[in-house]
Amino acid sequence: MGREDLSDEEWARLEPHLPTNRGRGGRWRCHRRVINGILFRQRTGLPWRDLPPCFGSWKTVHDRHRRWSADGTWERIPRAVQADADAGGRIDWSTVSVDSTTCRAHQHAAGASPVPRWSQVGAGGRCGTVPMRPGAAREAGSRARSTLPEKVGAVRSGLSSCPAGGGDAPQMIPVLEEIRVPRQAGGRPRTRPDHVGGDKASSSRRNRRHLRRRQIKHTIPAPRDQRANRRRRGSQGGRPTGFDKTIYRCRNEVERTINRPKNFRAVATRFDKRAYVFRGTVTVAAIRLWLRPV
Repeated sequence: MGREDLSDEEWARLEPHLPTNRGRGGRWRCHRRVINGILFRQRTGLPWRDLPPCFGSWKTVHDRHRRWSADGTWERIPRAVQADADAGGRIDWSTVSVDSTTCRAHQHAAGASPVPRWSQVGAGGRCGTVPMRPGAAREAGSRARSTLPEKVGAVRSGLSSCPAGGGDAPQMIPVLEEIRVPRQAGGRPRTRPDHVGGDKASSSRRNRRHLRRRQIKHTIPAPRDQRANRRRRGSQGGRPTGFDKTIYRCRNEVERTINRPKNFRAVATRFDKRAYVFRGTVTVAAIRLWLRPV
């Protein structure tokens, strides 16, 4: 077993959530070796064609990563792993902190065709087509920003990607809507934390209204210009927003945890041309962090 390959314990937790062969033919072979190849590329950031021969054909590794990024397989796996962690009491729902980091795009990420090659599939579809999840065809431009909602306690690290130039405030609600942890006992998945913390970049009337509507307490400092605008409007500006410095200090955990996925060179720098493939790359990093022993 190579360095940072999946251990037997980690593989036992991951294997039940992977796609299996159905019917005749058996197209899937040796998931473990292919995933180790994907993780090797994640860690080193090397081109797919330069994968060592021990992981098999580089095209097999690349195509499986691309296929699972397009059909949503990578996004379903973290929820299953998080459900196991929640059942074991490893998720702290008391506070969720939201933050973001920018990932610069490499020159190899440029030049993608505006029309996705694998955007449609049908009964008579050509070989290599993949059914893509809704919205997967949208590109993230020349740069990509990865927004990381992080549970305080360093037990949950959910990652998602959005186009560069999108501020933290407009992306806060979509990121919070990504929180969806199934319950093993059945019923609706849990989507609402007890408390949400964010920095000044996440402050907006829209975000605060959304959190109040969902009855979620929040600690988000208001920028100076927003405070001045409220005072200028007088009684129509409403009451000043509450702020608890003690709770806000807990955001240091998301600030420290935000560096963990950037240990993967393929996450710290975007090499993928397609936005949905880069999103899959970010999700694989989150899966790898979840599988590691606490």
